[in-house]
Amino acid sequence: MRSETSDSGQWIESRPTRGRRALRFGELWRYRELVTFLAVRDVKVRYKQAVFGGVWAIVQPLAGAAIFTVVFGQVADLPSDGIPYLVFTFAGFALWTYLSTSVNTARASLISNSSLITKVYFPRLAAPLASVLPALIDLGVALVVLAVLAYAAGVAPGIAVLTAPLFLVGTVVVAFGTGTLLAALTVQYRDLQQVFTILVQLWLFASPVAYSSSLIHDRWRWAYALNPMAGVLDGWRWSVLGGPPPGWELLVSAAVAGVLLVTGLLVFQRNERRFADVI
Repeated sequence: MRSETSDSGQWIESRPTRGRRALRFGELWRYRELVTFLAVRDVKVRYKQAVFGGVWAIVQPLAGAAIFTVVFGQVADLPSDGIPYLVFTFAGFALWTYLSTSVNTARASLISNSSLITKVYFPRLAAPLASVLPALIDLGVALVVLAVLAYAAGVAPGIAVLTAPLFLVGTVVVAFGTGTLLAALTVQYRDLQQVFTILVQLWLFASPVAYSSSLIHDRWRWAYALNPMAGVLDGWRWSVLGGPPPGWELLVSAAVAGVLLVTGLLVFQRNERRFADVI
């Protein structure tokens, strides 16, 4: 239920709608300043009184890439499509760090803003949307490091680098769709938070972050492509590192990403009216 005061000073009460209603993206746009405020607040909270500050944006993907290079590149001796393994894994880990951070933040966005949700009306979708924006700063820093590593290793992108923004947008879409879906479910079922954390970790090893998707047998590539990040990561390495071009699997992953986004929005919209009551 929403209550507010009109310009004339008269008290107005807006009750929840009944039945299905369309997603109101126009209303979300009108609250764009709130989305910006929530995103900036999250950035300030993340770096306030932090010892290393923005250095974590470099350390986290670099440390992960180094570990994967030793384990998968040196010990297991897995192929990396002709790309130096550290550069190969860092490119994948940079996107994955953004995805995992944004999904986990979006998943908890409604609960962390519970005091605001129970007192003030605003489109609830603004919370998970704002949650996937702050990590873009860390991703930008990581991409600068990636450029330095690629240059040092003699890896230069071709004309395909022009498509790199498409794969960045694809990662944001996957993060927002997944985070929105989990945010709605987390409000209803709090005990699923630990399950979701484990699933995101398993998702990492089910994606071609530390290894090349060329290891997947042709018989199972259609199933592997159902992972939306599989096509995104393959396309990303093709665009920025000159890796093998993505095949039809990219279309499957893109379709799954779209379905994930729509599903997340519909589940969120269906449960939105109850958030303030159960949170």
